[in-house]
Amino acid sequence: MMSEHKFKLKKFIFTSVSIIIVCVITLHSEAHRTIPLHIYSTLTSDTVKPIRHDSLPAHTTNDTIPSGIDTLPATQKIDTFSLKMAKDTLEGPVNYEAQDSAVILVKNKTILLYGKTKTNYKDIKLTAPQVELNQETNILTAINSKDSLGDVLTRARFEQGANQFESDTIQFNFKTQKGLTKNTFTQQSEMFVQGEAIKKVNANTVFIKRARMTTCDYDVPHFAFVANKVKMINNKVAITGPVHPEFEGVPIPIYLPFGYFPLSQGRHSGFLPPQFTVNQDFGLGLEGLGYYKVLSDNFDATIRGNIYSYGGWNMNFTPSYRVRYKYNGTLNLSIQHTKFNFKGDPDYNLVKTFFVSWSHTVDQRARPGTSFSANVNAGSTKYNQYIPNNPVRNFQNQLSSSIAYSKTWVGKPYNLTLSANHNQNNYSHLINIILPDAGFTVSTVYPFQRKESVGTPKWYEKLGIGYNGTFRNEVSFYDTAQVKLNRIFDTLQWGVQHRIPISLSLPPVGPFLIAPSISYQEQWLGSKFRHTWDQNSKKLDTTIQKGIYTDRQLAFGVGVNTALYGTYQFKHSRIIAIRHVIRPTFSLNYKPDLSKAHYYSTQVDSFGNRQSFSEFQGSLFSGFPGGRFGGVSFGLDNNLEMKLRSKKDTGANAIKKVRLIDGFGFNGSYNFIADSFKLQPFNFYLRSTLFEKINLTAAANVDPYETNSQGFNVDRYMWEGNRFSLGRLTSGSISLSTDFKSKPKDPSKEPANNTPGSNLPQVNDPLLMADQQRLLDYMRRNPAEFVDFNIPWSVSLSYSLYFSKHFTSNYNGFQTEVNSNLTFNGSFSLTPKWNFSTNGYYDFKTFKLQTFTMSISREMHCWQMSIGVTPIGQYRYFNITINPRSSILQDLRVNRTRYFYNY
Repeated sequence: MMSEHKFKLKKFIFTSVSIIIVCVITLHSEAHRTIPLHIYSTLTSDTVKPIRHDSLPAHTTNDTIPSGIDTLPATQKIDTFSLKMAKDTLEGPVNYEAQDSAVILVKNKTILLYGKTKTNYKDIKLTAPQVELNQETNILTAINSKDSLGDVLTRARFEQGANQFESDTIQFNFKTQKGLTKNTFTQQSEMFVQGEAIKKVNANTVFIKRARMTTCDYDVPHFAFVANKVKMINNKVAITGPVHPEFEGVPIPIYLPFGYFPLSQGRHSGFLPPQFTVNQDFGLGLEGLGYYKVLSDNFDATIRGNIYSYGGWNMNFTPSYRVRYKYNGTLNLSIQHTKFNFKGDPDYNLVKTFFVSWSHTVDQRARPGTSFSANVNAGSTKYNQYIPNNPVRNFQNQLSSSIAYSKTWVGKPYNLTLSANHNQNNYSHLINIILPDAGFTVSTVYPFQRKESVGTPKWYEKLGIGYNGTFRNEVSFYDTAQVKLNRIFDTLQWGVQHRIPISLSLPPVGPFLIAPSISYQEQWLGSKFRHTWDQNSKKLDTTIQKGIYTDRQLAFGVGVNTALYGTYQFKHSRIIAIRHVIRPTFSLNYKPDLSKAHYYSTQVDSFGNRQSFSEFQGSLFSGFPGGRFGGVSFGLDNNLEMKLRSKKDTGANAIKKVRLIDGFGFNGSYNFIADSFKLQPFNFYLRSTLFEKINLTAAANVDPYETNSQGFNVDRYMWEGNRFSLGRLTSGSISLSTDFKSKPKDPSKEPANNTPGSNLPQVNDPLLMADQQRLLDYMRRNPAEFVDFNIPWSVSLSYSLYFSKHFTSNYNGFQTEVNSNLTFNGSFSLTPKWNFSTNGYYDFKTFKLQTFTMSISREMHCWQMSIGVTPIGQYRYFNITINPRSSILQDLRVNRTRYFYNY
């Protein structure tokens, strides 16, 4: 019996010492410990159970291991200590810490943590002012802290993967991974959710009692959707029972039987809500009603439609496809069935139009050396005219399409391009179809170059020759005329063009680069045009002759170019230096007159003036210039830069390079062997960025010869006689553009630029590009809804002027055409919450404001109100919109729109 009592005493002493050590360590200030709960259970098991007799038989009085016999070798000693795992063992340790204190209640198997506690278990992180952990039930209870007035100071915060929420009280079972919270706040994507009670049933699903859902981030939100029952699946969807909105805590008696809130960030099928509009010509309408369907990982489709009370409608079907690392594309089919007024009305009209667009690209990694692309935009010439609330499309008169296939032979200098092209003018209703358009190119090859180059290459090894061939076929027709196949073939034009360049790159001769060249070109054409003067009708008649005709051109030349640098240093000035770079070019050229047989002269007016024409003027390829050329071509380009010392910065940032003139120069030529008009017109150009703010581009064509009373050139220079003049301006253009904006209120929020859509994330998924493009179009049409209140004001101006002197349509004289316009837009914050924006287009030729739009926006934190007005122009409209600023509720808008047309 003495041995039995000794064994029990040893076991009691060992257990007691272990408990004391654990308690002392745990109660240490700034406690930060890790205790596996299954070990804690084993260590304390004897302290909570009554003492019982040993399980060994009563007659056993000796130890199981004889004290005088050692069964192990003398040189080896092994200590063994085994722990029995409890049934309530967790899958990992629970790590906890508390800033104030930690208390272990051994008898109750409970751990109490006080003061900024942190508890971690696997992927679960919990912080709270106070935590109670029950080891027997594996339930953790976290409680908030309050001040003396009962206001909450700090809430308990729970994180597990995508689950993050703050609550007044949190109860969580580590074993079952289920939990219950009270007065909880959580966020899913842009949606903030407040629930009176939330039950977590697994890692992704929660049930909410008396929930408020909003995109307002205030503790007391400006608006919310209230529902008694909600089921929420993380980053997927939230589904509610009967739901109603409330504003500023006031419930709105508008109930829906259920609510469906998509929370996923990727693609998902669903209905697309419409907006209500009023149109002067179409009647009441619903616009944008549709459905988006995800068919698979590679395919999806969107169908949208507009319907109006006068019976008009339109439909858009947009399927998209993608095979990763191979190809992707989007197709859009649009049908318009536009009705103006009701049947029986004198102004009733029905217009049927269509439009097709298709974009397709191939990943270069799919088939190296081969590419296929498509960019198709074609349809009825009146389609853009009847698109509501889109002035950009309404005034878009030029459309073009291209479908192209290209192949480059790897390791060889060959390239083949096959394409089908289309262009149309919606104003003149002329449609041109180019099919096929083929090109074959041989890159420059060096036939005399050695396969294995040793030492300095010989001059003749740099002799290169290439080839460029093009075949083109074109038909034209007007969509307003009755289209018949035989009439289309009457407009058929075809042509072939060959070009063989021969070049030689010689070593530099000091600062000069010399480059001789030879070029041969040939064209095969299918028609000739002949103009004759009709004395009776006093106009030019044109006849077309079909056949196979050729035209050729051969040119020889040698060019010389160099660069001159000059720098002027300043002393005792912020300007450190100005550098001037001059790049002169000079070439000798000779071209025989191989096209002489294809030029003729005919009378062009009743005064007997004659003009020279090419028989191929009006063909698919217009032939080559007539006459011999043996002379010089020359040019001069200038660049001016300045180094400036900053007043504020020092060190490496103190010196700044400023471009004064990006490019300024002229070019011309002189033909020594011409009978008359030897000096060709001069071309001047200028490019500059003034003060790093104003972009300036200018060009002009100067004719050095005088003219007679009818405007035709005479062989006499403008500077002859007692006057000095460089010549007559026959054409020119100038464009100026600039933008100014204030500093942002918050520099960290300053966008890269202030263009619509500049803040949108980059989309690389082709299946989402169509949706982003649709959003960009909407942003351009409704800029008031996307005002950047962080920029107090901004102004952008663009001015362009173009003029030219050319023949009249019947060649009986000259006319000067001048076009000038100003585009402007601006945004001004009247107050921190009110913004006024405007943009317009003024035509100086007609002295009319062609388009003008102004809008007023009001920021209401989580909501925004915008009023837009277009009071002038052919397409006028008015709209007022109130909508949430969050993207997930972008279709929840109160909209009132009216259109007015002036055809």
